[in-house]
Amino acid sequence: MFDTLALKALLVTSIAGLATTIGSIAGLAVKRESPKFMCSVLGFTAGVMIGISFFELLPSSFNEIGFLKSSIAFVAGFALIFIIDSLIPHEYMGQSEKITDKTNKKLLRAGLFIALGIGIHNLPEGMATFYSYMSDEKIGVAIAVAVAIHNIPEGIAVSTPIYKATGSRPKAFLYSFLSGVAEPVGAVLTALFFLPFLNAVILGYILAGVAGIMTFISVDELVPVSSSYGYRHLPILSFLIGIIVMIASLLLLK
Repeated sequence: MFDTLALKALLVTSIAGLATTIGSIAGLAVKRESPKFMCSVLGFTAGVMIGISFFELLPSSFNEIGFLKSSIAFVAGFALIFIIDSLIPHEYMGQSEKITDKTNKKLLRAGLFIALGIGIHNLPEGMATFYSYMSDEKIGVAIAVAVAIHNIPEGIAVSTPIYKATGSRPKAFLYSFLSGVAEPVGAVLTALFFLPFLNAVILGYILAGVAGIMTFISVDELVPVSSSYGYRHLPILSFLIGIIVMIASLLLLK
């Protein structure tokens, strides 16, 4: 069905996307009893998501469709996830889980929203990685390496709060894995349906919209939950470290 180049592109994109499982394993190996650890991970993840949005997704969108159109797409993405969040009751994320207290309920909800946000983000990212590899193999590999690096902390961010809330390592790993699978799914969809008419302009709109979604999740879910642990400056410090790590991973593209 696919030629050799398309298969290589699919393999490279899959490896990059499933790097979330490395982060998941790392996160599950750390003791979750420490509130300081949870505070740090959630703040760090917010920094990673904001870093992805403002140092990767939006600049790429600006280059393709311009500032105004990108800004409109960003606001549309932010508004979309805001509406979804408003329509979902706070108990929704924990209906099938054994929640012992309000903190664990918030953690589960935050963890599943992280998985949702990363999955949504990874879908067009997989499309972009696949499309880039098909256009230029060297550029495609460089993008895949950077994607893999920033997918590792994303895996930690998904697995840690879900395990803390549910006590289930398989469930935490599963959601982390599924968030990464969205990337090769995006590549397969591109190869099967979108490759003939997919272009940089369409990806520009998609990436700006995803930046809005990621920003909402960071400011509405991650930062508040991180701050709720009571460590005054740790959420800010972790947030800053997350942004720095994201910037460092993007330097690989230069």
